[in-house]
Amino acid sequence: MTQRHTNKQVPEILAQEIVAQSRLFKIEQLQLRFSNGEERTYERMRGSGRGAVMIIACPDPEHFYLIREYSAGTHDYQLGFPKGLIDPGEDILTAANRELKEEIGFGAARFVTLKSLALAPGYFNATMHIVMAFDLYPEQQLGDEPEPLELISWARGDSDLLLQQADFTEARSVAALLLAQQYLEANPDVFKQTA
Repeated sequence: MTQRHTNKQVPEILAQEIVAQSRLFKIEQLQLRFSNGEERTYERMRGSGRGAVMIIACPDPEHFYLIREYSAGTHDYQLGFPKGLIDPGEDILTAANRELKEEIGFGAARFVTLKSLALAPGYFNATMHIVMAFDLYPEQQLGDEPEPLELISWARGDSDLLLQQADFTEARSVAALLLAQQYLEANPDVFKQTA
């Protein structure tokens, strides 16, 4: 991964406090002083610090797996890639393999990490790690989903059609699709490799 190229000094945190909290979220207020002396109050949602994973699982060179699951934020069903939080003590790839087993009933013998994305860095401190999974094998693990997820095999050649689907709107899944396409075009022999 390339280095950040900036000589900007991050603002000094003068004070910080939790101003609201729910079961899932903590909202933190920051009093900041910028390098030019200006002071401002910002609010941000604090993440767990562990991050999350999103997995593009490739059962063969011509397909990848998607899931359709309920999304409370939009109160509808969305099509996207399997994903989930990294549990305490897990690394990115262990979490990715666990999520695959829980959500699609497959594990993977080989992974490629594509990129770590900031979800909304202006106000939310959370990271989504995008990985690809190869050499899949059947293995089911009990997850925390309230209902079975719909597993969908999608042809890689129909990626443009996927982008047109009314229920494929999650920005993280769109980014993951484009990153996976770019990786597969640059690495055509990835399916010939083994774990």
